[in-house]
Amino acid sequence: MSIQSELQSTIADLVVKGKGILAADESHPTIAKRFKEINVESTEQNRLDYRELMLTTPGLGEFISGVILFEETLGQTTAEGKSMLQIATEQGVVPGIKVDKGTVPLLNASGDMITEGLDGLADRLANYKEKGARFAKWREVYTISAHNPTQLGMDTNAEVLARYAAVCQSLGMVPIVEPEVLLDGDHTIARCFEVTEAVQHTVFHALHKHRVQLEYMVLKPSMVVPGKDFPSAAGAEEIAEKTLTQLYRSVPGAVPGINFLSGGQTPEEATQNLNFINAMADNAPWLLSFSFARALQEPVLQAWQGRPENIAVAQKALYKRAKLNSAACLGSYTVEMEKE
Repeated sequence: MSIQSELQSTIADLVVKGKGILAADESHPTIAKRFKEINVESTEQNRLDYRELMLTTPGLGEFISGVILFEETLGQTTAEGKSMLQIATEQGVVPGIKVDKGTVPLLNASGDMITEGLDGLADRLANYKEKGARFAKWREVYTISAHNPTQLGMDTNAEVLARYAAVCQSLGMVPIVEPEVLLDGDHTIARCFEVTEAVQHTVFHALHKHRVQLEYMVLKPSMVVPGKDFPSAAGAEEIAEKTLTQLYRSVPGAVPGINFLSGGQTPEEATQNLNFINAMADNAPWLLSFSFARALQEPVLQAWQGRPENIAVAQKALYKRAKLNSAACLGSYTVEMEKE
C-alpha cells in the first residue's frame, strides 16, 4: 500500500459524519490527578483496567471512529492476552498515539510554552506504526494574558506542529494538529477570538511552508470561549458563532475534519456548544466533530470508582456521552436527552 493510500484510508475511517475521537492519552501525572478525585491509585494495572473498560464498551464504534492512546497503553495487553490496539480495531475504532513529550517554558518569550519531542520522532512513529497505530497527535498550548501569546511563541509553536505533521505524513500516519488556546485566565471571549485567529493563521502558514498535505490531517482546536475566571459565562450561541467565524477566516477548506477539544468545559457544556456549532455551520467545508478527553470520561470515572462491579455502569456512561456527542455532530442534540 502506498503512503498516499494509507493516509487516504485512515482519513476515510477517522473522519466520519456523526462520529468523534476519544482522547485517552493522559500522561501519568494527568491520569494520577483524575484517579485521585475518585480515590484510586494510579498504578499500571489500574490504568490498564480503566482504559480496557473504555475500549471494550459495547457499541463504542457506533459513535467513536478513533482513539488516542498514551505510549504505555500501546504496549499493554489484557488478562486474555489481547493488545489494546487489537481491542480498538475489533470495535471498528482506529488506534492512534500521542507523540509529544509535554511542555517547557519557551526561552525569551516569557509566559509562553513550547512542546518537546521532535528528536527521534520518525523512529518512534515507525515503531508505533509497526504496532498498529495509524495516526498521531501533538499538542501545543497557548496562554492568554495581556502579553501572551507573543509572536515568537506563536511562530515557534506553529513551526513545531508543522515539522511533526510533515514527519507523520512521510511515514503514512495521519497527524492530528492540536493548537490549544487555554481556558485559564480572566480574558473576554473577544480576546480569545483574537488570539485563536492569530494562532490558527500562524499554524496554517507553517503547515503550508512545510508542504503538509491538508487533505490528510485533522485539526483539534479549542472553541472560542471566555477565560474561566471571566465574571460572566458566554451562551452556546455566541460561542458557536465566534468559533465558526474564526474557523472560516483561518482554516482552509481542504482540511477534512475539525475535532474540537473540550478544554475544561463540563460534559454538558462541551456537547451543547458542539451542537450549536453544527446547527449553525450550514455547508461548512469540514466535518465538525469532537475529540474530548474529560468531557467524555468524567461521568465514566465517577461511575467506575475503581471497582470491577461498576464496569458495566461505567461503560453505559461512556456509551451515553458518545451517543449525545454524536447527536451534537448532527446538530440534533437537546438537553432533554441528558435525562434519558
